[in-house]
Amino acid sequence: MPADDAIIALIQAGRVGEAFERLMPAYRRRVFGLAYSLLRDRGAAEDVAQEVFVKLWQVLPRYDGRAQLSTWIYAITRNTSISAMRKRRRPLSLSDPLVFEEAESRGASPSAEPSDGALWREVDALPDKQRQAVTLYYQEERTVEEVAAMMGLPVNTVKTHLHRARASLAAALAAAGREVA
Repeated sequence: MPADDAIIALIQAGRVGEAFERLMPAYRRRVFGLAYSLLRDRGAAEDVAQEVFVKLWQVLPRYDGRAQLSTWIYAITRNTSISAMRKRRRPLSLSDPLVFEEAESRGASPSAEPSDGALWREVDALPDKQRQAVTLYYQEERTVEEVAAMMGLPVNTVKTHLHRARASLAAALAAAGREVA
């Protein structure tokens, strides 16, 4: 990515503040999108995105270029999201008013989704690793190799996740009377 090259050049020149100023707008949506795909909660994803950018500000001077900048940022976002999921796990009960309200709101109002809402609802229902692979490969338009690096998995494992996800999506949409191209 040309924007990444400029950011990396600024980091290498010791102009970390300027690099961060370019990094924020370039990655804001992607960091939030990834956090949201993992957490499935807008407020938690916003909190994680903010935490990721604080971390990036702190560690940006130590970026060594061994991984692509986007891969490095993805790994930080993924790890921060996983930590947030661990922290917020607690037993849920519909007798809890907040849980009941959340359940009601999810049933009553559809969330904003990409162009084919039915397809992305089905993607959202996939197991975590399949959902992450599909999101990175199709929405972020990453190569299988990049997805593997970002997820910390072998390339063939990512191919398997994508294959299984496509099969699940095709079956789910066929059952609903829709076809997948």
